[in-house]
Amino acid sequence: MSKPRIVLAYSGGLDTSVAIRWLNEHKDVDVVACAVDVGQGVDDLDEIKQRGLDCGAVESVVVDARAEYATDFIAPALKANAMYMGKYPLVSALSRPLIVKHLVRVARETGAAGVAHGCTGKGNDQVRFEVGTMCLAPDLETLAPIREWGLSRDAAIDYAEERGIPIPPMSKKSPYSIDENAWGRTAECGILEDPWEAPPEDVYERTVSVKDAPDEPEEVVIAFRHGLPVSLDGRELPLADLVAEIDARAGAHGVGRIDMIEDRLVGIKSREIYECPGAITLITAHRDLEDLCLEQELADHKRVEEGRYAQLIYNGLWWGPLKKAIDAFIDEANRYVNGEVRVQLYKGSATVVGRRSQDSALYDYDMATYDEGDQFDQTLSEGFVKLWGLPLKTWAARAQQQGDAL
Repeated sequence: MSKPRIVLAYSGGLDTSVAIRWLNEHKDVDVVACAVDVGQGVDDLDEIKQRGLDCGAVESVVVDARAEYATDFIAPALKANAMYMGKYPLVSALSRPLIVKHLVRVARETGAAGVAHGCTGKGNDQVRFEVGTMCLAPDLETLAPIREWGLSRDAAIDYAEERGIPIPPMSKKSPYSIDENAWGRTAECGILEDPWEAPPEDVYERTVSVKDAPDEPEEVVIAFRHGLPVSLDGRELPLADLVAEIDARAGAHGVGRIDMIEDRLVGIKSREIYECPGAITLITAHRDLEDLCLEQELADHKRVEEGRYAQLIYNGLWWGPLKKAIDAFIDEANRYVNGEVRVQLYKGSATVVGRRSQDSALYDYDMATYDEGDQFDQTLSEGFVKLWGLPLKTWAARAQQQGDAL
């Protein structure tokens, strides 16, 4: 009698490599390893596929989802200027619903009884994987071998060595936990767990130190259409390629390093290190172009929705109805966000130094200028100011009559 199958979200790293064998031994299931390429810089996908088989999987599947990740996940997050706690561009949180989508697809195609992930019980990803699966396939079981097992990183290395499980080169003296994709890179564990300690330089890979950044600034021109970047320095590029190029160019100037204390969904705080040069540069440019193109009330309300939107993604609710509804609002808000933005990359900063658009909402040079040719009728302002201040003037007069201090 054949064993039930479980599709494991497989990264090729330590935790998911040992999870294959643990599921074999403790759950008596066959494992299908499913690795999803979301731009994490894997040079040899065939090697990852073979490693899954060598670790004990009965089948190993590799999905090239780089273009899909850019168009279906990065794009809506960029249009929303999605930054958790106003700082974090949702690198890991943004990739999880896409990985879940393919886990469910492979589970259906292979007749699997469920899916599995390699998350611990202290992080946010367990929620994203499991709630995402509940939304897309409520009938599938979800297993969490690392959470159930509870092994430390060192113990997991020992487990792999004892059983001859092939794992990527690592050291117990360098315990950083790394996750990355096209939108950025995350690092935690080790010395980073002490929020007083400065991150050592060996934590970083996608950004140079500010002290080693070029002494001359670099300018890039990013063109947007309906809120999405479509060209870089006059060259039209697919979104995935544009993100990759701006990420490399901004990272070379030290742009995008984030060191933050993060409020995790599970109720604890953690110290996180992020490198997001492309994300920070593009969000900075997009937000600035919105300032030029959006009407004031629309812009004010969109800023409110942006924080809620980022929190929904962070909390694993990508597939929920509220996120879908906010998407419709954000798409409408970005309808006229068209134009070009000049961004200067210099010593850790991405600074907007120019912007232009044929769809600017209220910016009219003839109305804005203080030089000759000013077409703003300043005589209208006297009545406007009186009407605008009338409620406060009335309130202040009554307060003073009653002897109340303002």
